[in-house]
Amino acid sequence: TNLAISQAVAHEGFYFAPDPSSQIACSIGGNIAENSGGVHSLKYGMTTNNVLGCEFVLITGEILRIGGKAPETDGYDVMGIITGSEGLLGVVTEVTVRILKKPETARALMVGFAEIEAAGQCVADIIGAGIIPGGMEMMDKNAIHAAEAFVHAGYPLDVEALLIIELDGPKVEVDELIARVEKIALGCGSTSCQISNSEQERLLFWAGRKAAFPAVGRMSPDYLCMDGTIPRGKLPAVLARIRDLSEKYRLRVANVFHAGDGNLHPLILYDANIPEEMDKAEAFGADILRACVEMGGVLT
Repeated sequence: TNLAISQAVAHEGFYFAPDPSSQIACSIGGNIAENSGGVHSLKYGMTTNNVLGCEFVLITGEILRIGGKAPETDGYDVMGIITGSEGLLGVVTEVTVRILKKPETARALMVGFAEIEAAGQCVADIIGAGIIPGGMEMMDKNAIHAAEAFVHAGYPLDVEALLIIELDGPKVEVDELIARVEKIALGCGSTSCQISNSEQERLLFWAGRKAAFPAVGRMSPDYLCMDGTIPRGKLPAVLARIRDLSEKYRLRVANVFHAGDGNLHPLILYDANIPEEMDKAEAFGADILRACVEMGGVLT
């Protein structure tokens, strides 16, 4: 599994950077097939940026060895073709991954906003200031309430949007970045800010975000997960559009997404036992993806 790699090298102070929400269960082979990301992909890249080589079996039974331990190899980037190919080209049977040294310091900020558009603007302003957090995630009110009831991470329940921002590196740099991010957040109208004071607290902040998908499952008999990516500067506009569509279709939506790289995961809540709700949910989802493309984004 994905997490088992980090556990295997933790005693030497290393870890494997891509960390999908399903990392306790998802396999590294599946991560390559899907080019999985995770909450820290903003700074450290997707699976494709963290895999050096693999053993690959074609449908004919031919075994190929691609890449290896060296960071760079001559010729075409064949690993880049295999990563994200969804099993269409062959089967990955062995993987050589890039492991990273754990940062000296990592601290997370939990920043609340009274308006979801203000949180979106804060994301754009942080990136615009040249700050690249280790991770920057956003949840709206529905997702916050679901995750808090599920994990009890201490999320504020009186906010419309929550940003979890992780800053890592040498301690003196992290302290400086925390001060800069706090100032930017205040300028965007943040109403609360909590900073992790221990590794345990940092992990708890993330536990709620990583449990958001199963947590939302307790709010509704069914939900449909959409997946699109937009330019970061368009976050406020797209979130406002999703809210309008929610009112149009009379279906609730919980927003959980990788705010730092603009990768949205709107979860449309519906009940398949009610006639027409599935059709309404699918139409709602299609409109969300159309909005992403109209704003200059892509389908992921």
